[in-house]
Amino acid sequence: MGIVQSQSIRNTLITFFGFGIGAINALFFYTSFLQKEYYGIVSTILSGANILMPIMAFGVQNTIIRFFSQYETEEKREQFLSFIVFMPLFLIVPLGIGFYVFYDEIAGVWLQENPSLKPFFWLIPVVGLLMAYFEVFYAWVKVHMQSVIGNFISEVLVRSLVMVMLLMVHFEVLTKPQFVYGVAFAYLAQTVGMFIYAMKVRRPTFTLVIPENIREVVYYSTFIIVSGGVAVMLVDFDKVLIPKYKAIEENAVYSVAIFFATVIAVPFRAMTQIVAPITAKLMVEKKWEELNELYQKTSINLQVTGGFIMLLIFVNVNQMYQIVPDDYSGGLWVVFMIGLSKYYDVLLGNNNSIIVNTHYYRTVLLFGVFTVFLMIVLNAIFIPLYGINGSAFATLLTIMIYNTIKFFFVVKKMKLFPFTAKTGVSLGIVCLGFVLFYFWDFPFHPILNIGLKSIIVTLFYVGLHYYWKVSTEVNQVIRNVAAKFSIHL
Repeated sequence: MGIVQSQSIRNTLITFFGFGIGAINALFFYTSFLQKEYYGIVSTILSGANILMPIMAFGVQNTIIRFFSQYETEEKREQFLSFIVFMPLFLIVPLGIGFYVFYDEIAGVWLQENPSLKPFFWLIPVVGLLMAYFEVFYAWVKVHMQSVIGNFISEVLVRSLVMVMLLMVHFEVLTKPQFVYGVAFAYLAQTVGMFIYAMKVRRPTFTLVIPENIREVVYYSTFIIVSGGVAVMLVDFDKVLIPKYKAIEENAVYSVAIFFATVIAVPFRAMTQIVAPITAKLMVEKKWEELNELYQKTSINLQVTGGFIMLLIFVNVNQMYQIVPDDYSGGLWVVFMIGLSKYYDVLLGNNNSIIVNTHYYRTVLLFGVFTVFLMIVLNAIFIPLYGINGSAFATLLTIMIYNTIKFFFVVKKMKLFPFTAKTGVSLGIVCLGFVLFYFWDFPFHPILNIGLKSIIVTLFYVGLHYYWKVSTEVNQVIRNVAAKFSIHL
């Protein structure tokens, strides 16, 4: 776990820093400097682009990780990378033509309820294209075990540019419509930055040589389009469907609630960057015992860190809503439901990395197609009835079903199991912490209240996990941090 622990810690710190910038943007700058209408427009564009991203990338970001370790010589690896970077164009070109030809019909589904989206709707595929090639070049550096700089570009660069542009809106340097176009520029800067770094890590000799296993590569990529599409749709499709049934301003309220909840997945996002290529390598080498050990360690470490963040958010959520404008309130239940869905994600560790690197992925993708259908149906039922709370419930139910299917599939087919007795201990600490700390507050300003309660919760949560030795890696990090303050545990 050496390289995993080292890069995961750095990735986690970078991701938290990025989320800190994102918190300022989402909770203060967006809500204060933009109207709810434009906040909703930005949220809809980014969610739509995220859904298109796996299709436009042709699944290449996963294909690179899956097959790179299988090529025995450096020459074949260079040929593979040279070929794979052009594969997305086979889908991007026809998709672009189709979007242009049928633009009015596609846009009309959403513009009927929200005509203010019309000038910006074309940005969805453009940003989706930029996101797709960012992921391709990010996978390029991941297989060379270099994930930290890419994570910085991903988590910090875009949010920093957005923050600057929001300040420019506030000081009337940019108009609100110009800001929406500026968000697309931020994603262009992200993709260009990732390309430059990828070429620095490894600049291949670009030669269009078709790999010997081209059939397998294309076949895998095609299926991964569906897999990646399912994963992204579970995260973002609700924000695309809400404007179809409700005013686009509702997406702004939903986005604030979603931001609170998605912080829970920060450790998961950070660890996945380095764990995914290691998982693929272990599976190629058929080191099943090491893979199961990695599975269990990622599960418990993510559970401890993700559970800590979830507990802090849940016990402070009422005070958090007191520091955002009143017209953004109403998302309390969204925070709880989406938060629980994120927690279930982190509980399963590198489950998804295992599945996409087995020959069973075809079967699991059938479950994914069913899950997307279920999600669309549930959202169509619950959004008209309960608005954003209905969407959050539909998302929670869908993710629980999908993750449970994947969990049992890995257990049955791969004979791998992520949970140990420590899993129950950590879950018990989370539940106890919620019962103890949710129902009381200090009679102070919300920010001071959040700070004081968070300190007490941290001492409670970290202390119990350390005492019961729930995670060896987490305990080692705690000792290292304590040692810097001359505290010997």
